[in-house]
Amino acid sequence: MKHYWIAILAALVLLTGCGARAASAPSYDMGMEESFAPVMEMPAAAEAMSDSDGRSVSSSVEAAQQERLVIKNANLSITVDDPEKTIKAITRLASSLGGHVVSSNTYQTYANNGVRVPEGEITIRVPSESLDDALERIKADVVEVNSENVSGEDVTDQYVDLQSRLKAKEAAEEKLLEIMDQAYSTEDVLSVYAQLQVIQSDIEVLTGQINYYERSAALSSISVSVIADEKSQPIEIGGWKLGETANAAVQDLIDYMQGFVQFIIRFIILILPVLLTFFLPLYLVFLGLRAIVRRNRKKKAAKETKNEK
Repeated sequence: MKHYWIAILAALVLLTGCGARAASAPSYDMGMEESFAPVMEMPAAAEAMSDSDGRSVSSSVEAAQQERLVIKNANLSITVDDPEKTIKAITRLASSLGGHVVSSNTYQTYANNGVRVPEGEITIRVPSESLDDALERIKADVVEVNSENVSGEDVTDQYVDLQSRLKAKEAAEEKLLEIMDQAYSTEDVLSVYAQLQVIQSDIEVLTGQINYYERSAALSSISVSVIADEKSQPIEIGGWKLGETANAAVQDLIDYMQGFVQFIIRFIILILPVLLTFFLPLYLVFLGLRAIVRRNRKKKAAKETKNEK
């Protein structure tokens, strides 16, 4: 009788704690399943449904009560006099704010005048409350801010749902451990242990996802592309800025192509139908008159030939 109740309790915990994954988990032998299936089918389904609805309502309430969890990130492109110096300054800034450098890369490129100049990219993480301060300090001594993008993602609902699921899994783990302590036969111990492994694996996954959200919300990412001022300067020879001339020529070409394409579209859609409706009747009249003239010429030629004979 004791094994009977142990098997029922293990099956109930499995259905309520594991959900859909219980179907693929190791189960008891066929004899025990056939014996207990009619008894535990309806209660387990009702309990699983109750647990699911309760957890959903609980998650919604907790999400409304909890402080919003927002992941903020920023992307920045700046032009500076000395890219290497700027990257080092950004590295020191991250450390001073309690953050760290995720990646840093410096490489050589060529400016328009052929001079080799350094460029770089750096990604740092700083406390989310210091994000605005960090951006202002990065932009303080730059030549130009080429682009700036700050994005935020509210993950409060996902975070609360993960916490609720984790609590359910931990409760199921506790029940399974209690059942294992009360089990006597090797068969019962192995069956409960198999379900316990599934639950513990789910707990590890949920814990990792929760930690990821917490770390991402606590530390904001700032990706900075650093461009040398020399590279952004146009080529200048004798006061003539070739870069500006080339840019103007390219813009003129773009304007011409846009005008040409617009003309083709307008011609096909508007002008061509108008011409057809105007010239088609004239062309039909011309064909009719030409046919009449040809017929009269043939009659006249035939009459003259008849008179000659």
